[in-house]
Amino acid sequence: MEAVRESDAYANLLLPVRLERAGLNGADAGLATELTYGTLRMQGYYDQVIAIAAGRDTSKIDAPILDVLRIACHQLLSMRTAQHAAVDEAVSLAREVGSRSATGFVNGVLRTITRTDPADWHDRVMSTPRSDDERLASEYSHPVWIVRAFRRSLAAEGREVELEDLLAADNVAPRVSLVALPGLSTADDLPRSRSAEYSPIGVVSEGGDPGRWPVVRTGRARVQDEGSQLAALAVSRARPATPGEAWLDMCAGPGGKAALLAAEASIAGATLVANEVVPARAELVRSSLSALPDAPEVTVLDGTKIGEAMPERFDRILVDAPCTGLGALRRRPEARWRKQPSDVASLQVLQAALLASAVAALKPGGIVAYVTCSPHLAESRLIVDQLIGRSDGEVSRLDTAAVLQQVTVAPLDLGTTSGHVQLWPHRHGTDAMFICLLQKAGQQSDQPGHAGRAG
Repeated sequence: MEAVRESDAYANLLLPVRLERAGLNGADAGLATELTYGTLRMQGYYDQVIAIAAGRDTSKIDAPILDVLRIACHQLLSMRTAQHAAVDEAVSLAREVGSRSATGFVNGVLRTITRTDPADWHDRVMSTPRSDDERLASEYSHPVWIVRAFRRSLAAEGREVELEDLLAADNVAPRVSLVALPGLSTADDLPRSRSAEYSPIGVVSEGGDPGRWPVVRTGRARVQDEGSQLAALAVSRARPATPGEAWLDMCAGPGGKAALLAAEASIAGATLVANEVVPARAELVRSSLSALPDAPEVTVLDGTKIGEAMPERFDRILVDAPCTGLGALRRRPEARWRKQPSDVASLQVLQAALLASAVAALKPGGIVAYVTCSPHLAESRLIVDQLIGRSDGEVSRLDTAAVLQQVTVAPLDLGTTSGHVQLWPHRHGTDAMFICLLQKAGQQSDQPGHAGRAG
């Protein structure tokens, strides 16, 4: 919790390392994981309980002590931990990170919380919101601005009624999905798993640590959300590939989609270049690609300049643009408290520049997939609309929905959308991935929208 707060660490990356160092596995690792993720997800709700019980705003409580109180709240209000055990453990922890007075403060606040049952605490917290968005923000522990952004995104599909389902889904641990990299492994190589619902090369783990499986340890299969799998497959299978094609993953770090694209490119006789502007993340990409017999080239370039440096070089480009990550709040719960509305505006500038650079780097008739792990309209539809509006007919939307419906093993519930695909945690069980296929004007080798197997 401290590393997440102090160092902007991501819990999903840091926690497995800490568990391994501590030698925790089985039930102990499960408990530590539940305490970490559960507390981070419901932090906003617990802060309201703590503020009422303490008689002061949580901003006036020392951060390490507030962490202790939040963890104890999760145990008292959402788990079956015995009250005396949760309080005693919290007091002991407060003694390690705070002063003697802080220890007494923690004891007093938690004793106050234990005197009221969870249902009554819910009623007390829910008595204060002044609007429906504030009510949902309190109950499902999301900042109000994110609730409003989700409402607008769903309303754009005519499905605003699903807002509460979406918020609830963000507070449920995601299933562990894996991808068997084509040509390197198959679903049969992945033990204790069942076929994925949509991805033709995905599976869902039914227990155990996939990181311990040989096929995963050697990089021939990867833990990867189905939404990410479909985003990569939208590029590789948008139309049959021609040997000799050049593909680009413009923002490849940390390398999950690049590994899948590289495997697909290898089968098709195409060549992939994986680019990542941050050197440390470029090393992660190299590691992700190391399982391939002929690992693709990894470049460390500014993606916004690639179109100028390599005009009309590539047949297919994936722009998995940096974004707020609001579509992955299930697996990165701390992001909901870390991001601000101002982040959207600054990211829009970068997203637009990356997409324009990709179009410049495309050969005539080439395909680019614009992808964000965010359903925020300003990071998804608006970026594409602006590009098309400025392109003077150079760029057009493909029927992304038709492409993916031919790729998936089961129909996707996409409503009436066609020019893009918006996946949702509550509807598809994936991250909220936005995928839009675009084509550059000019000669092409086959009709886009025909989802053929790469190679």
